[in-house]
Amino acid sequence: MLVTDAIAAVLADFGADTVFGVVGSGNFHVTNALIARGARFVAARHEGGAACMADGWARISGRPGILSVHQGPGLTNAMTGITEAAKSRTPLLVLAADVAEAAIRSNFRIDVAGLARAVGAVPARLHSPDFAVDDTVRAYRTAVEDRRTVILALPLDVQTGQCPAPPAELLAAARPRASGSTKAITGSTRDQARGPGARAQLLRDSMAPGAPARLADAIRQAERPVFIAGRGARNAGARADLERLADACGALLATSAAAKGLFRGNPWDLDISGGFASPLAAELIRGADLVVGWGCSLNMWTMRHGVLISPGTVVAQVDIEPGALGAHTPVSLGVTGDVAGVARAVSAAWGDDALPGYRTDQLRKRIEDRVRWRDVPYEDLSDGRRIDPRTLTIALDDMLPAERIVAVDSGNFMGYPSMYLSVPDADGFCFTQAYQSIGLGLASAIGSAIARPDRLVVAALGDGGALMGISELETAVRLGLPMVIVVYDDEAYGAEVHHFGPDGYRLDTVRFPPANIAKIARGFGCVAIKVRQVSDLANVREWLDGPRQSPLLIDAKITSERGSWWLEEAFRGH
Repeated sequence: MLVTDAIAAVLADFGADTVFGVVGSGNFHVTNALIARGARFVAARHEGGAACMADGWARISGRPGILSVHQGPGLTNAMTGITEAAKSRTPLLVLAADVAEAAIRSNFRIDVAGLARAVGAVPARLHSPDFAVDDTVRAYRTAVEDRRTVILALPLDVQTGQCPAPPAELLAAARPRASGSTKAITGSTRDQARGPGARAQLLRDSMAPGAPARLADAIRQAERPVFIAGRGARNAGARADLERLADACGALLATSAAAKGLFRGNPWDLDISGGFASPLAAELIRGADLVVGWGCSLNMWTMRHGVLISPGTVVAQVDIEPGALGAHTPVSLGVTGDVAGVARAVSAAWGDDALPGYRTDQLRKRIEDRVRWRDVPYEDLSDGRRIDPRTLTIALDDMLPAERIVAVDSGNFMGYPSMYLSVPDADGFCFTQAYQSIGLGLASAIGSAIARPDRLVVAALGDGGALMGISELETAVRLGLPMVIVVYDDEAYGAEVHHFGPDGYRLDTVRFPPANIAKIARGFGCVAIKVRQVSDLANVREWLDGPRQSPLLIDAKITSERGSWWLEEAFRGH
């Protein structure tokens, strides 16, 4: 069969039933071959949007995403979205058409492998028709089993070649398995262990059979333990295992932003740790005498530039990657392994003891009353012409269905939807901030909506990011996605305004005249409303009660006298 048909046969057998992309001549045949095998093709208006859709779809569905792009500019257009996916360790396979090896003067020729490595993706290539099946299997397995973004270059001359049909028994034997609690960590340990003696010893100890028992002993000695779960805990489905251990030792529970919602409904849930943390959450994390990061990098955002770790606090970390231990925050105890498996091993070493730890009836009531940002008093800055973003978001939180997915773009505004819009669980939050690029939120929300049509998707965007990715409004309308798009419009790149403005710098390069974003959205076919005060949101209820046959865009002019709390901390480093 044709190599393009063989690629489709492999991917279809492995379960690839949704493909995102923009079709050009280079990826025309492989995309159609996937469609012929039953895949749904979602055409974006820009390759960058297609990459973000595939990324968002993979995050919410829990399955590897597939992206198909043309050679040369098709891939380079997609690179920002691919970079976000790579830095987030999203399992994503990019089918990237490429010029033939001999086409050294082609205007489409780029160093695909070098480009992949530069952004943290894994380069792969179809080397010849005879090896096309093997190369495809290897690339897909790397994406799934190692949770990596893989760019598989498809040279045009190889695509048109003939190869044997992949035998069913070969595909059955090669079918990838997602990394799980029994996965052994091998190969990279020796390289990762090179460096300062203390860190090398930490990595060696983390691999030792007794590491879970040592973590159990450290938890037993703590009076105020806090568990912070990250993306690794979410990916491992570790909620029940972590809650069981936390109940035994009296630990409070928090998450990184990427795992928001993991402990939703638990009375000891502090929500997000770090710059987004509410005052009470920050106080309690800072008061811990033991912090354990479970599949969480404990980076400067999650630990608020280190100020959430008090002097004398013991820090432990569990991660499936040895090199992640102590990479951002010094730790005194590390355990290498899948989060759910390690939590069960620690529970087994713990035994039947039940300690109160941090938990008291009085503290439980404080958490219930004050841990949410919406329960923190604030001065409402709404003036009738512009609405306070906190007031706007609280009103939307009360109006929108609880079964939702919140997808957040980057910018000064992002703390408001992240912390004032609740989500039902860890599958309710799509947070594409590993690369901190604006303009990704709308497309990732579209991918999320395709992954979970049973939930209302809320895309939260700043005006800068909305206008940067606005072409994908046509995609949302064409697909008839009943999603809500909230644009927090301060008529500026607000992060730069609030970063440089206090020092007296000119801001005309980051401020813009008013744009009628609602009118633009109507031009694409959206239902759109302008919001300047809470009463303007009445039309949201009308849309919610209607047939919801097209997206609703809320063009909200927000107050912008000062920067958001999290941004001030991020820029000032405190």
